[in-house]
Amino acid sequence: MKQRKSVAVVLFQLGGPDSLEAIEPFLLNLFRDPDIIEFPFSRIAREPLARLISTTRAKRVRDHYAEIGGKSPILEFTQRQAQALEMQLSQSCDARVVVAMRYWHPLTQEALRAAETFSPDELVLLPLYPQYSRTTTGSSLNEWNRQVQSSPLKDLPAKIVREFYSDDRYLDAVVERINTSLARFPAWEEVHLVFSAHSVPISVIERGDPYQRQIEQTVDLLLERGHWRLPHTLCYQSKVGASKWLQPSLHQTLQELGIRQTRNVLVVPIAFVSDHVETLSEIDIEARAEAAGYGINRFEMMPGLNDSPAFIDALAGLVLDHKPTESE
Repeated sequence: MKQRKSVAVVLFQLGGPDSLEAIEPFLLNLFRDPDIIEFPFSRIAREPLARLISTTRAKRVRDHYAEIGGKSPILEFTQRQAQALEMQLSQSCDARVVVAMRYWHPLTQEALRAAETFSPDELVLLPLYPQYSRTTTGSSLNEWNRQVQSSPLKDLPAKIVREFYSDDRYLDAVVERINTSLARFPAWEEVHLVFSAHSVPISVIERGDPYQRQIEQTVDLLLERGHWRLPHTLCYQSKVGASKWLQPSLHQTLQELGIRQTRNVLVVPIAFVSDHVETLSEIDIEARAEAAGYGINRFEMMPGLNDSPAFIDALAGLVLDHKPTESE
């Protein structure tokens, strides 16, 4: 009898502080990333600039983390995804799913050590970012490549899922979440859909990053699949610093909808698969309060996919199908 193949799957995520004290070192890891901070002479200035930004920003965001429980829930959600995915994959292979967080524990090297102990026949790298950007997927894969050079897994070919925004099962999972969220409204046909994605600097896009195009395609695919025929707007959130980032912002969008006397709004986070501070605080608390101030009567946010069965099914399909994906 043929022995079942063993597959190690690495789920990559941004990560988040697991306490209020961890906010500043988490941000320091983020802003010292060369895939995030890149400018002339950045090799010299990156470290002191990262320390300055992380110290300043930690004070600003501390309250945001405090109001959602004093830490980011992203690790818990990602671990649930890993456990559910491992269970589903075990029906067809011997699977081990490990979590690699980019900026906080468990860091990439910790995930690599966990994968090594499994001695897999196959390795699948699965960043949990639906759309590709060098600042997210690119950064996670770059860090993996740096760490794996000294690992026994160095010569094991890795199958990489670079993006999955157009995957049918992923889109079905999002449509399911949107439909469930629309059901909260007494008359969902009067709802304005606001698709909100994490913004990135315009300079990143100008260097050929496909993120904006893939975000726009995600919205088009969801509208086609959902058949809602509702008014909709695409906007961006979570801008940092004074440089030019993708627009319009979520704040500008809500203000404009208020001016147009829009009464019902459903915000759909389309660049995130797990709830964390940018959904639970920035959208569900901060943007909700702004919307009320602009005269929007009913404001709802679509929950993250988290470990919904439909999303786990999508992840399992990505692992098992190994469909070729768009190159970086």
